Amino acid sequence: MKVVVGMSGGVDSSVTALLLKQQGYQVTGLFMKNWEDDDDSEYCSSRQDLVDVASVCDVIGIDLEVVNFSAEYKDRVFADFLREYEAGRTPNPDILCNSEIKFRCFLDHALQLGAERIATGHYAQVREWTNDGRSEYQLLKAEDGTKDQSYFLYRLNQAQLAKTLFPLGTLYKREVRRIAEQAGLHVATKKDSTGICFIGERPFREFLMRYLPTQPGEIRALDDERVLGEHQGLMYHTIGQRKGLLIGGIKGNQDEAGEHEAWYVAKKDVQANVLYVVQGHEHPALLRDRLVATDLNWIAGRDPHTHWVYTAKPRYRTPDMPCEIDRIAGGRAEIAFAQPQWALTPGQSVVVYESNVCLGGGVIA
Repeated sequence: MKVVVGMSGGVDSSVTALLLKQQGYQVTGLFMKNWEDDDDSEYCSSRQDLVDVASVCDVIGIDLEVVNFSAEYKDRVFADFLREYEAGRTPNPDILCNSEIKFRCFLDHALQLGAERIATGHYAQVREWTNDGRSEYQLLKAEDGTKDQSYFLYRLNQAQLAKTLFPLGTLYKREVRRIAEQAGLHVATKKDSTGICFIGERPFREFLMRYLPTQPGEIRALDDERVLGEHQGLMYHTIGQRKGLLIGGIKGNQDEAGEHEAWYVAKKDVQANVLYVVQGHEHPALLRDRLVATDLNWIAGRDPHTHWVYTAKPRYRTPDMPCEIDRIAGGRAEIAFAQPQWALTPGQSVVVYESNVCLGGGVIA
């Protein structure tokens, strides 16, 4: 079977290619270049990443293809990313990047090369399952719960999962690095990439200002409407944000014991261009036990049952939380949590699970 592996220059995709080659697959590595605006900056590492990929492919003994999806990335991912921020929301571009670039553009290109499957270094699993007499592909969590990336893959569909392999799904990160070291891959100790998908880790506000000009407005206390300061644009802030408000020395109207607590972003009034803040991590305005999700994708191609006990992650770094889906209608799902969640943020994704199976999810309205 011919498999094309999406290779980034990191240890995960490198070991993915290595394992598949050892298992007898006909493997080709493919490096995707998806960002060109400042490719020569200190924050964009694509040149070094390509050098690393070429070195790994040489050691493993596989061919390497290079493809440029920069135009598709700008049109399908980055444009949406900017629109969401401009609307006062906080999107997660990695999720859209996976569904539109890595598992659409890349998949289509790999099939044109004659591949029967694609593979990536994501920590997740795919299982073929028979349900009511028909075959179905399920997206499962990775064995290594600290590295599980199913949250970022919830927009995938049956056709995409049917063509995808995740060789790292049963491995722990320490094992992956050990395999790379034993195989003589120089990326064995390479630091994991962070930051925006394909753009890298950089000073985020300064980066956003290049595309979304400043729009100064008032910072107000939600409890009493006092003007506390000025923001440079609602798009530079997110619900629950503490740092960067420049109002840390202002006292609140709480009792003496709480008047010096930190300020947090609690609300954005886009029409009035006002940023509302509250004092204290446990302020009621920061806690919600219900949300509405839109832009839904259910991996099985059908809605899950309502009023069943599931778990959900309203952001990647939070633990799974018990919940029920109260209603699914009109492209919207109403989700109730067993306990209040902190700083639920419009634009971020909420992903629903049944045990270790990712059912899908949507975007917080």
